[in-house]
Amino acid sequence: MTLIVGVRYLVTSGAFALATRAVRPGLYTGLDTQVRREIGWSLASAAIYGVPAGVVAWGWQAHGWTRIYTDLHVSSLWYWPLSILLYLLAHDAWFYWTHRWMHRPAVFRRVHAVHHASRPPTAWAAMSFHPLEALTGAVVIPALVFLIPIHVAALGVVLGVMTLMGVTNHMGWELFPRALWSGPIGDWLITASHHQRHHQAYGCNYGLYFRFWDRLCGTDRGVALFAGAKDSGAKPPEPRLPRKGQGIA
Repeated sequence: MTLIVGVRYLVTSGAFALATRAVRPGLYTGLDTQVRREIGWSLASAAIYGVPAGVVAWGWQAHGWTRIYTDLHVSSLWYWPLSILLYLLAHDAWFYWTHRWMHRPAVFRRVHAVHHASRPPTAWAAMSFHPLEALTGAVVIPALVFLIPIHVAALGVVLGVMTLMGVTNHMGWELFPRALWSGPIGDWLITASHHQRHHQAYGCNYGLYFRFWDRLCGTDRGVALFAGAKDSGAKPPEPRLPRKGQGIA
């Protein structure tokens, strides 16, 4: 499972890094050292992600411990898309609160600073985490399969969305058309424009998939400036590090 997670990361991030070279040539110029660091941390994270994933695969196939099912007739067809939404909502809530906790100054400096060392983030930064942060991300989906029934193909959709959002939100440019990220859909869904603001200002935009928690808790600060001027090649401003004694925003 560690090998699968690692290869998935290399293929997905590599593909979007190549897309960046084609669509935004020069955007990652001068970031070779940073990219190598991102790949190193990400492969270490893959090893951590692989452990609970392996436990789930073994428990499901050998012992039937999980609530993963393969027969579509086990549940109503309407539950198939609902289960995907339930998983994404649960993962988003977990991510928001653990992410916000990791922005407490002491935790940030010891753990989350590894991820924010990517300035600006690149397509390779999706899994660039300190081992403790990787652990918080590695347990949530494996825990959910013991709690919420889900078809194996629906679980694949969840993992696909998780992978794609993780990579595309860190590319440093907006993949989706302006009509999506600046329109009614963009008011509730997170894309690179929203997450880039987090990498600029730090104390805001903590969500993963949806803007619900950020809006509810007053931590939504809109989208990044680069999204509106993506064709100019302008890079985002240098982020401001949390100061000692500063609590979560």
